[in-house]
Amino acid sequence: MTLTSVVLDAPDAGDLAEFYRELLGWEVIEREKTWVTIRPKGGGTGLSFQTEELYERPAWPAHPGQQLMMLHLDIAVDDLEAASAHALTTGAVLADYQPQDKVRVFLDPAGHPFCLYIPD
Repeated sequence: MTLTSVVLDAPDAGDLAEFYRELLGWEVIEREKTWVTIRPKGGGTGLSFQTEELYERPAWPAHPGQQLMMLHLDIAVDDLEAASAHALTTGAVLADYQPQDKVRVFLDPAGHPFCLYIPD
C-alpha cells in the first residue's frame, strides 16, 4: 500500500488548493470542479481538496459542542519567522492559542489548523 494524498474538505476545493499551492510551492496535478490535488515538484505524497457543501469550520482549540478538527498538518521549516510571514501573506491567520514556543499554529482559509515548526 502507498499513501498518495491527504484529503481536506472545504467549502471550495479550488480556493483551498490555491492557498496550499502558494504556501508550499507545489504544483496542481489534478483539477476538477469539486476536487484538486497538489504535489511537490519531485513527487511524493500530496494534498487533495474536495468541496463539501455541508463543511463546518473546526474550532481551535477544541470547544464542546463545536466542530472538532479531525487532523492538522505539521510543516517543517528552516526559519520560523520567515515561514510565518510567508504564511500570513498567503492568507493564513495566526491562531489565538499557541501551545508551544517553537511551533506556530495557523488557520488556513477554511479554518483547518496547521503548524509550522523547526525540526530538532
